[in-house]
Amino acid sequence: MSGFSRTSADGRYLIVRLGSLGDVIHAIPAAAALRHARYDTAVDLQGLVKSAALSRLVGARQTLGFSRRHLREPLARTFYTHAPDPGAARHVIDMNLALLEPLGVTDRAVRFPIAIPRTPIVALARERVGGDDYAIVNPGAAWPNKRWPPERFGAVAASTRHDFGLRSLVLWGPGEEPLAQAVVAASQGAAELAPETTIPDLVGVARGARLMISGDTGPLHIAGAVGTPIVALFGPTFPERNGPWSPRDVVVSRGAQCTCFYERRCRKTAPCIDDIGVDEVKDAVRQRLVAHG
Repeated sequence: MSGFSRTSADGRYLIVRLGSLGDVIHAIPAAAALRHARYDTAVDLQGLVKSAALSRLVGARQTLGFSRRHLREPLARTFYTHAPDPGAARHVIDMNLALLEPLGVTDRAVRFPIAIPRTPIVALARERVGGDDYAIVNPGAAWPNKRWPPERFGAVAASTRHDFGLRSLVLWGPGEEPLAQAVVAASQGAAELAPETTIPDLVGVARGARLMISGDTGPLHIAGAVGTPIVALFGPTFPERNGPWSPRDVVVSRGAQCTCFYERRCRKTAPCIDDIGVDEVKDAVRQRLVAHG
């Protein structure tokens, strides 16, 4: 469970977002937009019955949530005192910001006021790739059908070093070290295994990278929040809703072929993300690095 809260002499507010690391990152701009306001309000950014009920049970004077057509569980609407419609907003960040309109917060600027730490792990990670000029590869994801094959990540890392002189640092989370090692083994010496990292470590490592290559998962969204150039690989989720928000970032998606949207496991023989080829991602890397200058 994740949430943001703030108190002051003038009032209190609570933002509820029960979900993954990426979901929490996407909620930060809404929290930032409320930074200079004080309200006795609970804001449910999750849209589930459990998050709506929790938002109501905290005893706030009013509870905000999405309108019924935008809820993952429409019954959640019964717990809200206000349910503004986000209108034409498509990305979850813009939808979250639109939810604040009843509070008089109309600023739609996307801000991520995140401190950039330089932890010992950040320094160690840079040592492993030989300096401050590096790319990040993140092969893991909680959903199996969001993971691109590790040997393909390795091939892209090899190409990135050959074409741009960037060595890659391969991130891994709990239970993902063998996956990351497989990427390193397939990289022809172009990639190194990252040390074990915490979330603050990830923030610092991502901020220093020239590029992040990843599927739709938390480290990708951390990289986007700190301004790292991104090549994102999407399978069972919509990049228009959950993808990078910078217009310069590049998304390679197989949404047109996917039949298992927002399902954790693919019902087909192979997940649609497997249809993304190495050459296509190499081209995306080239496009993003050239655009970044």
